[in-house]
Amino acid sequence: MKDNSRQLEFMEIDLSEEPETAAVPVPDRSTIVQSAHDTMQHRGGILSSENRFVEEAKRWAEMEGDVSPWVPFMSYWPTYGVMNDAQRKWYMFWRKEVRQGRYPDTDLSYLFVHIYELLNGIGWQNPQDGYDQLKQLWVNYRERLPQLNIYMQEWMVDYVLVHQMEMSLSEVMGLSGGYLPAEMLDRELQRILQDKVSDISLNMLQRYYDYDITLSKFYRDGGKEVMEQYIPRVMALVDSYLERTRLVGLLPECDPNDERTMERILFRKAVYDDSIYGRSVSFRYMPIGEQAEFVQMVTRIYRCTENKLRELLGFRGRLRGQTLEPELANLIERYLDKTYAIEQAESVEQPVIRIDSEKLASLQQESEYVRLALTIEDEHPSEVKDEEDNNANVTSNPFDVLEARNEITPTEGSMESEPSAVEIATGAQVESIRLQWDESTEADLDEEWLLFAQELSPQQVQTIHVLLGANSDTELMRLAEQYGTMPTLLLDEINDVAMETIGDLLIDGDRIVPDYIDVFEHVKR
Repeated sequence: MKDNSRQLEFMEIDLSEEPETAAVPVPDRSTIVQSAHDTMQHRGGILSSENRFVEEAKRWAEMEGDVSPWVPFMSYWPTYGVMNDAQRKWYMFWRKEVRQGRYPDTDLSYLFVHIYELLNGIGWQNPQDGYDQLKQLWVNYRERLPQLNIYMQEWMVDYVLVHQMEMSLSEVMGLSGGYLPAEMLDRELQRILQDKVSDISLNMLQRYYDYDITLSKFYRDGGKEVMEQYIPRVMALVDSYLERTRLVGLLPECDPNDERTMERILFRKAVYDDSIYGRSVSFRYMPIGEQAEFVQMVTRIYRCTENKLRELLGFRGRLRGQTLEPELANLIERYLDKTYAIEQAESVEQPVIRIDSEKLASLQQESEYVRLALTIEDEHPSEVKDEEDNNANVTSNPFDVLEARNEITPTEGSMESEPSAVEIATGAQVESIRLQWDESTEADLDEEWLLFAQELSPQQVQTIHVLLGANSDTELMRLAEQYGTMPTLLLDEINDVAMETIGDLLIDGDRIVPDYIDVFEHVKR
């Protein structure tokens, strides 16, 4: 009987060969890198791929390439060994350009090779120089190669840790859009609260608030920039005041036994020789984010600051919840009142006055000529005096003169009773419109609903009355036209007030949400 089975044959692949990868996209590197690392480590342990890369990098550290054409380069495990001659020439030319402050377009794999050099301590004389080069690579290529952010935000943290460059962690957080590992964030915040509280930032504190501040309409509509300006100063103010009056600042008093040790693997997914700085780095930190008292304190400070800035900027609505103790709240409010007023006055540009001396002299001469030409002999002093008295009366009481000229005799209180344009359009005294319930119903309402009613503007109250009526679609359109706006904007504004008071949307589409319709059954019309 014939045996049709075939013996399986395996072929060994040498990773140092030049693969055809120019058109192959780079997938997730985590599994690829670990597999290649393990393969190299099990080949005998004489010289790992990381050791070989570092040795080659040292030999070529000072090499500068001539002008060369760009050649595509995409590799799962980018090193010198997988570059062909044309790719290597472009890399050396491109690296020279980067070192001279020029950042031409290139592939991500070329970028990784240069980053690996810097992470392994090659191409810089001191750690700060290496950090600056890494930062410039990140800043100049992050928009063109967005995948770079995923790796750099972790590698930069490792670099700062291994070289003990603590002052750069806040900068890394800024570069990564506010990201730092939780343990590193606790460590950095502890350092700032101990050294210089004014270095704190809005991004740094976001993790420590007990709610998401980015959902606030005030935050989205320009409040973010204002809070970034004032929160560091307010935090420093409160910390200084607490130190002076209570001998303890914002930094919570933690038991030394609560301090934790964290071990962090260095330069994951990078071609890194762990014989240089070790496989991992350990550091100690205090878990500040787990201190409930601290979280409540910074949240209340933030809420108090935002409410005061809302008032100063004329933004409707206030944040609810647990308030800051009156002593600290008054401190913050007085500080913001004074500081905001001063800075607003300074921001108003004063006109620059330049006097032309020649033109001024000419005007003075002409003025004197006109004065002399119009001078009247003082033949009838009594008439002149009467005329001056009349002029004085005109100046002191211009309203009387206006009445005399127009022969108008106003009735008492006519100025106060004249209706505004909006009142004429709506047929009502807008200022007096408030959302009210029957007395029995109002007594049973929660505090949130009473606050909701207080925060509504007259036109929003009218909008709710329209929604409760029979022809709501037609009446809503008419009301919007009277106020010069659109129906959707009226409804969105009511939902904004509802989110800040009752904590939920009141209107869905163009109807009151069924869950809340019972609340409005006894609204006074």
